[in-house]
Amino acid sequence: MTLQRPASITDAFLEKLVARVPSTSGGTWKLTEVYTGEVLVELPQSTPEDIEQAFRTARTAQREWAARPLKQRLEVFKRAHALFLDNAETTTDLIQVESGKNRRMAIEETCDPVMVMSHYLKRAPKLLAPVKRGGPVPMLTTSTEIRHPKGVVGIIAPWNFPFATGISDSIAALMAGNAIVLKPDNKTALSPLYGIQMLEEAGLPKGLFQVVCGEGPDVGPTLIDNANYVMFTGSTATGRVVGERAGRNLIGACLELGGKNPMIVLEDANLDEVVQGAIFGAFGNTGQICMHIERMYIPESRYDDFRDRFVAATKALNVGAAYDFGPDMGSLVSPGHKDRVQSHVEDAVAKGATVLTGGRARPDLGPAFFEPTILEGVTKDMLAGVTETFGPVVALHKYRTVDEAVALANDTDYGLNASVWGGDVANACQVGKRIESGNVNVNDILATAFASKGTPSGGVKQSGVGARHGDQGLLKYTDVQNLAVLKKQVMGAKPGQDYDKYVKGMLSGLRMMRKTGIR
Repeated sequence: MTLQRPASITDAFLEKLVARVPSTSGGTWKLTEVYTGEVLVELPQSTPEDIEQAFRTARTAQREWAARPLKQRLEVFKRAHALFLDNAETTTDLIQVESGKNRRMAIEETCDPVMVMSHYLKRAPKLLAPVKRGGPVPMLTTSTEIRHPKGVVGIIAPWNFPFATGISDSIAALMAGNAIVLKPDNKTALSPLYGIQMLEEAGLPKGLFQVVCGEGPDVGPTLIDNANYVMFTGSTATGRVVGERAGRNLIGACLELGGKNPMIVLEDANLDEVVQGAIFGAFGNTGQICMHIERMYIPESRYDDFRDRFVAATKALNVGAAYDFGPDMGSLVSPGHKDRVQSHVEDAVAKGATVLTGGRARPDLGPAFFEPTILEGVTKDMLAGVTETFGPVVALHKYRTVDEAVALANDTDYGLNASVWGGDVANACQVGKRIESGNVNVNDILATAFASKGTPSGGVKQSGVGARHGDQGLLKYTDVQNLAVLKKQVMGAKPGQDYDKYVKGMLSGLRMMRKTGIR
């Protein structure tokens, strides 16, 4: 197909971006424009030796960076905040050309790093400041909590939000005084590379933020073995491998993994709002959002009305390839992923599910397009019933009671995100609290939870370990040191003192401190 690329996506621009990636082997990977399948640039592939060198370079730069006063480090991100906003359109072009998502999702993705910067620019000075506390003996002892950077953080970013994860997850770590070695997905390395270029324009020291590229099994082991901490976003299966290797190395890891996210519609919900939310929940970013909705539970009394409205709204979606805001939904990330999504639909239909709309690939639009698809009659013996499809496919289910809906929502190994819709917000919140999920949105799908940067966001059950955002999202990149001071030698019996008397005095002192509230 013929499609005019954005003017910003020139060969020279792309070559400059990928020149940052080390590759002594000379191997490359053909990074393509998803809409057309045409090769954009040959992406260098890093060897284990390249990765080890990247860590050495980053470690040298990190020592100087960590020695800078926090105020100086934060000045870089104040300038970066403005640069990221000034260049949002170019970033959007890169995100679209490499991932195939529609322009609305691409421009929204560019906003995530600036929101993270804004939050931690305000919060980091307090979180990273030493905290002095009393010690075991009032007046004579102190204990101070001191935060030190981990060192070099390895970040493994996914292809569905390459800029938001590759850059946003790095910001808190950099503010805390760490260096970064990032491994983006081969398919979507361009936008994070551009983000690093902008950070360096803002004053981030050269060498502090390294990028290595390659397939996961080729790059991942060496990256984890050299890192002081690992941040991974991706599938549950790969997350287990990452966590296992990090554990063998006795380093921490934060893992945001898969989901099979439910949506519960309560009897008093406003269906106009629910349908609008459901369209985004199922088909936003072509269904390639870790927190998107794949299971919808509707009360029997409102099921037919919701189904008919939702199907009509889905059929009205404009699906296509364009570098403007025309299409409501874009492409899947690759032909291979399109085949996986299609296999889930075909398996469901073969086992008795009904396609209410969609269900087909659209090669007329591009090599990785798939129609927004609504299924009915999906059961747990189907791939689409239990496994994360990660595409524009959603299953509708009826329920009789709220207890049944909550039980169905919780009947999964995953627990990343959930959505509850109801007119009585307090009641909807009570239902939400019963769902086994790290994030629950009431009268929204996912944005309210994920965009609340002051609150941790992570998964439970098989959806992950740890969280991004909130105080935890920065402190996880630090080691805590307890600096304790004893001003006078009172911790023990005095020379010649009867030990029984010392013990009685010690116990009496503990009772007094508890009674008076001192300790």
